[in-house]
Amino acid sequence: MAGFEEEGGSGPTAPRADPLGDPFLRTRFAVPRRPAMFLRRERLVEHLDQSLLTPLTLVNGAAGAGKTLLVADWARGRDESVAWLTTDAADQPAGMFWAYLFQALHACGVPLSAETTDPAEVNGVDHRLLARLAADLGARDRPVIVVLDQYDRVTAPEIAEQLEFVLHHAGRGMRLVLVTRTEPLLPLHRYRAAGDMTEIRDAELALTPGEAAALLEMHGLRLPAPAADALVERTRGWAAGVRLCALAAREAPDPATYLKEFEADRSTVADFLLAEVLKRQTPETQDLLLRVSVLDRFGPALANALTGRTDAESILAGLHRENAFVEDLGHDWYRLHPLFGEILRAHLRVRSPGLEPELHRLAAEWLRRSGSLAETLGHGAAAGDWDFTAGALVDDLAIGRLFTGLGRDDLTELFARMGPGATSPATDLVRAARELARCDLERGLTHLRQAERSLEREHSPSGPAYAPAAARLSCALLETLAARLTGSPERAETAARAAEKLQEEVPAQLLDDHPEFTALLMAHLGSTRLWAGRFEDACEALSTVTDRAVEASTEPAREDSLGGLALIDYLNGWLGRAERKALAAVSGTERFGPAQPPGSDIGRLVLAAVAVDRHELGRAQAFLDTAGGPRRGQHDPVTEAGRMIATARLLLARGDTRAALSAAETAVRADEVSPWAQGHAALIASTAHLAEGHPESAAELLQAVPDDQVACAVGAARAHLAAGRSVAALDLLDGLGSEGRTGPAVTVRAMLVRAEAADGAGDGAASRALVAQALREARRERLRRPFLEAGPWIRPVLEAAPLRGLAADWLTPGSSRSPRHAGSPPSVDRLRPPVIEELSRRERDVLQRLAQMMSTEEIAADLFVSVNTVKTHLKSVYRKLAVNRRGEAVRRARELRLL
Repeated sequence: MAGFEEEGGSGPTAPRADPLGDPFLRTRFAVPRRPAMFLRRERLVEHLDQSLLTPLTLVNGAAGAGKTLLVADWARGRDESVAWLTTDAADQPAGMFWAYLFQALHACGVPLSAETTDPAEVNGVDHRLLARLAADLGARDRPVIVVLDQYDRVTAPEIAEQLEFVLHHAGRGMRLVLVTRTEPLLPLHRYRAAGDMTEIRDAELALTPGEAAALLEMHGLRLPAPAADALVERTRGWAAGVRLCALAAREAPDPATYLKEFEADRSTVADFLLAEVLKRQTPETQDLLLRVSVLDRFGPALANALTGRTDAESILAGLHRENAFVEDLGHDWYRLHPLFGEILRAHLRVRSPGLEPELHRLAAEWLRRSGSLAETLGHGAAAGDWDFTAGALVDDLAIGRLFTGLGRDDLTELFARMGPGATSPATDLVRAARELARCDLERGLTHLRQAERSLEREHSPSGPAYAPAAARLSCALLETLAARLTGSPERAETAARAAEKLQEEVPAQLLDDHPEFTALLMAHLGSTRLWAGRFEDACEALSTVTDRAVEASTEPAREDSLGGLALIDYLNGWLGRAERKALAAVSGTERFGPAQPPGSDIGRLVLAAVAVDRHELGRAQAFLDTAGGPRRGQHDPVTEAGRMIATARLLLARGDTRAALSAAETAVRADEVSPWAQGHAALIASTAHLAEGHPESAAELLQAVPDDQVACAVGAARAHLAAGRSVAALDLLDGLGSEGRTGPAVTVRAMLVRAEAADGAGDGAASRALVAQALREARRERLRRPFLEAGPWIRPVLEAAPLRGLAADWLTPGSSRSPRHAGSPPSVDRLRPPVIEELSRRERDVLQRLAQMMSTEEIAADLFVSVNTVKTHLKSVYRKLAVNRRGEAVRRARELRLL
């Protein structure tokens, strides 16, 4: 480092008195020495190396960001002359500033002409002297690097103008580096526009996780990467904060725990920030900072609401410019550095005890008017005003957020702090929602009835106020859920009709802002209709949910509804349709953690039942295991019935008829009996008795089941046939009609009953023809159980030459453990959603050529369309198949038998 005066050393001879006659302080011209545990950051040093290509470099960061040491370390490694000046508030007069700058040039050995004399006046400097200085510097072969440290102390506009004049006219002979906490008064916009400025700011000065880990290691602390990452997150990579924490952690018995849990307000970090940031501010600014410390983010209007003043806009902008640990979030919003916020809140409690709840209350009221619900609730809860907080949730028609959406867990945790002292219709509604979300029907209904009684009093002419429609609409939603959990379709219909009328009384914007409300309402209504066996009406309600655009707030209700639609398809015998919808339901609910909405297990249970019909028993068990057993308080009757069917059928497939009977006899708790749940329980019991050789008992169990339950009628026909009543069996099947509603899982079983009857009557040709037709229908669905349940008569039929080919590779012995299904079933986590939206004909054409390894250009030429058209079709195929690449699209299409 040429001509550089080391701290404590001696440089070239130069004037030793400033314009006032006082001696120059040589420490002002010396580069600060590196501390013993200094972390050299090569990425920043390289950035500074590049800065020599521009006349101006700005290193701008907060106190303790490591600015000075960074530049000092870099300067020591340069071959150029470096003039270092640490500025001081005492240098405010222009003459004094320039006298010290001239002395810095002398100290590093920069020669100046005889005409360029040192400034002699305190308050000003001759413009001609600055011109001669610029000329001397401009004549140099190599530039002099001028570093002005703590330049934020220089606030005189005339000094900035003079400095800019010298910098401009010195040309390549001078490189100016400003180390500052604030934006200097120089015309930075011109330098930025011309590309003549290098900037290193707070974000770049922040330590990376790797740098923080290295700094901690210098202090003898070896921490796991997650611990270092957490410290960087909490400190925002603030160098002084990390260093101070490291010093304190070295004295702690468990450094890792200390760095994870240390109280910022009781550390040296607090001393630093209070001294270097807070106490440097005016009393008004200090008051504002203390008050906004209760906020996660704030704008001028909110800050004014907390201070009762009107000057927040200029103060906040100034604090951000000064790097006073106030971060700009954009759109006129700010936030405090996390550690600074912690320390300010602790300081607020000491300085103004009892003020913090009042500030939260003021913030909640302001935020409620501005429409920020999540922040309103957070501050209302922090203020301890639960009537206000619950009222804000209900009035915003956001009661459904306790059941769905990305913030559901946070909202549940927030209201878990609500004590019994809060008594209002809104608090009772929130308590009811919380309990019903956990399927705790008894407690949920107790709170719901209390809320309804309170609202009725308010709604009456003699009541204190008219009950808001949002509260009554929230009651209707919870009533629909309660009706679902109790299996009460009429109650659900009544509540849904009330909700439909009430929706006309609330602002349309509320319904638009909370699509989860309608989605939940229709999902619960559809589930109760499903329980009642009104499948078409159930599909109508559930489809209004699944047809909506996918968004986070409605996703759980959408998957719940998909599970219900999947169950309807399964009960009607359409295994492929059921599987596709159930897979979509499972893929969504996997993302929502353990606190799932009622009925969220139904998709897995349908997949288990489908796997049993395909005789993929390991796969079926895997789905049952992931669905888990009935949770404490679980009352959703549709889910319980689905669990009963899947479990009992799996037990039957494994030959454990006693356990299957026990499972089928499990009572499903509900106010009203479900015809299909009752019918399938009887069908399972009948199948178990038939497997044990008791056809009369099997037939008797199904006598009370109405004939419109086709699967049960087919089971009854099979029992009659086993009892030797073939005519009665065929008459029963003939009376079923052919409306086309039932799928292969039912029709194949009916065909096999007819085939067995024909075989028993000696009509082998008819029997083989019926079995062949059954095989063709079953193969598409990989439906194996009906053939395995049929009995010994079918084996010689399947071994006959004409039928052997139809059964090969999927039904004959060993086929159920073909490579595709061998071993353990695939993890539910890896299951992708099916194609709910069918591929168009042209999309199928593109997909087929994709499977032939054709390029985009080749596909375009083969189909006589443009390359862009092919790309558009490919994007649509990828979206519908839920994939991102060609290979994945082909594999997925083969899984779905689209190829």
